[in-house]
Amino acid sequence: MRISFIKKRFSFHGGAERYLETLIEHLQGAGHDIHIYANRWSQEKGITVHETALLPFGSLLSTLSFDHNVKKALKSNSPKGCIISFERTTCQDIYRAGDGCHREWLNLRKCIEPEWRQITFRLNPLHLALLLLEKRVFEKTKLIIANSHMVKRQIVRHYRLPEDRISVIYNGVDIQRFSPLNRHLYREVVRKELSIPDRAKMIVFVGSGFERKGLLTLLKALPTLKRGAPSQDIRLLIVGKGNVRRFMSLAEEYGIKENVVFLGPRDHIERFYAAADVFALPTIYDPFSNATIEAMASGLPVITTANNGASELIETGEEGFILDNVLDYNGLADKMALLFSKNSEMGAKARLKAEKYSIEKAVDEFMRVLNVFKPGL
Repeated sequence: MRISFIKKRFSFHGGAERYLETLIEHLQGAGHDIHIYANRWSQEKGITVHETALLPFGSLLSTLSFDHNVKKALKSNSPKGCIISFERTTCQDIYRAGDGCHREWLNLRKCIEPEWRQITFRLNPLHLALLLLEKRVFEKTKLIIANSHMVKRQIVRHYRLPEDRISVIYNGVDIQRFSPLNRHLYREVVRKELSIPDRAKMIVFVGSGFERKGLLTLLKALPTLKRGAPSQDIRLLIVGKGNVRRFMSLAEEYGIKENVVFLGPRDHIERFYAAADVFALPTIYDPFSNATIEAMASGLPVITTANNGASELIETGEEGFILDNVLDYNGLADKMALLFSKNSEMGAKARLKAEKYSIEKAVDEFMRVLNVFKPGL
């Protein structure tokens, strides 16, 4: 059977694409004809790629033009079989809602934005278009795959979809790549590269879009954490893309400049989990943070918020802690201090939990959904 995937940027070269790569490998192994509709791609053996244009003038035009052009391309190719989209498009049989619910994100942004910015959300053409597109996506798509029960509840609440049209499949993790064994390979090397002594307690934050990922709350927590343990050398490693200048200025304002290291986006992210003692992500909204389950697989205890779909894998006090209030920096500081004292025990539990959610398991669940949805698969 022909199976068509819609993905703006398609590549097997990168950790974020590992899930799609494994899924396609399973489908190819079963003899299915795989097609990709993408704007950018890498050539892969046995896959037919259809170039799909988009207007590169900002997020609004690129999103709308990609949806329009992919529908046109699918129509001209007269595909049969199953169409699976990883993007907000309106021409698929199955939509994987990896970006969560935009309406929910706009609601949650109110807690971190001034009132004048909140007004602009209601007038911004990009947000208006995304909300309209999102509504059409959820209404028209036959089956939605959410990556957490949190996202499923949000879709049902905002768009009144029947629950049986939404299946939940958690993001999987590569449990070989992300492993506690990496500590023996990378901990000393990475700390030496960063001039961080082995005795220092290191917190690692991984995420792009610092505002949404809650970096401000984490920086505010650090002075409280330092005051509670004045003799302890505490370092915060920040990996990802964001407004570094602004947050470096805040670190200086809070008196923690010497404790914070900004690395920017990095490959081989497993090296930095291996060098750390604790993973912290006080995110405002995350449908399912891959970094959270990667850290767990690496043997790190984690602290995140209830607004992270990956928190559904965490039993508070066992593999880590879950914050209900995303702005509670004092509570965050208290929980990080507890993680420092129990990082080995809780990190081991985190690894055991992550082993239950391998990429292969996630793909098997996707395949089962496909078999029910399309009996011929």
